[in-house]
Amino acid sequence: AGTISSCEEVRNIMASELKEVSSVRIFDGDQKVFTHKSDVCKCTMKFGIFLPPQASEGKVPVLYYLSGLTCTHENFVTKGGGQRLATEKGIIIVCPDTSPRGVDIEGDNDGWDFGTGAGFYVDALEDKWKTNYNMYSYVTKELPALIEEAFPAQPGNKSITGHSMGGLGALNCAIKNPGMYKSVSAFAPICHPMACPWGQKAFSGYLGPEGPTWEEYDPCKLVETYDGPPLDILIDCGKADGFYEKKQLLPEDFVQACAKKGVPVALHMRSGYDHSYYFIATFIEDHMKHHALYLCK
Repeated sequence: AGTISSCEEVRNIMASELKEVSSVRIFDGDQKVFTHKSDVCKCTMKFGIFLPPQASEGKVPVLYYLSGLTCTHENFVTKGGGQRLATEKGIIIVCPDTSPRGVDIEGDNDGWDFGTGAGFYVDALEDKWKTNYNMYSYVTKELPALIEEAFPAQPGNKSITGHSMGGLGALNCAIKNPGMYKSVSAFAPICHPMACPWGQKAFSGYLGPEGPTWEEYDPCKLVETYDGPPLDILIDCGKADGFYEKKQLLPEDFVQACAKKGVPVALHMRSGYDHSYYFIATFIEDHMKHHALYLCK
């Protein structure tokens, strides 16, 4: 057998392992689901991808959407309502899963807020989890490389958004990688994980005792040292969100941290709205237009 001698060959191998699971026509585009073997997570991963009609004529920008706790690739695909706007603007939407699956780690299905469906978009450091739970590297490196190789995606022209745990992931990916994403937004994100029960549980399990490693995945800490192109951050959160009321989200902490650093952030607190996809579907148009300003220049 021959050896792999270039990154191009690696990407070709990645693309060849793609398997289409489903495809449906919507708003003149194609909503598809694929599986592939992930070297980063050491398992088969699944993602959804919406290909707008413009993608049949040439390469187009990409928006990555990261889902929240208990979710899969499917939640935004079926309930988010982004496809119409993606067709209008000519943007691919990629929806990865929220964790590795089927990896048979003891305890990974014991709770809804840790383990399966709750990867928190970190690269785990604890021995039990570090082989598979590398969702940060998956969504920032492996998956984008695959998307740009196998689909009509404009290289490097991408933005990121997400909901709840996925909103945390979106903020972290953008702030930790200056210039990688053209824009970032979030729906009801976990903004200060070091200070909330969800984050403390996840970080203790994946990263170990509290310390500098926690700060590597806390937007309130990361933004303090941000040194990159201007970030125009858009956040929406419902005032009737029970998790906001229980101090799991703490968006004001992030706004305060951004103000100290001079990073612009728009936080819209929406009266009467909760944490659900009804909330996301209501304001997805605002977020799509926000990203289109930067992706479709």
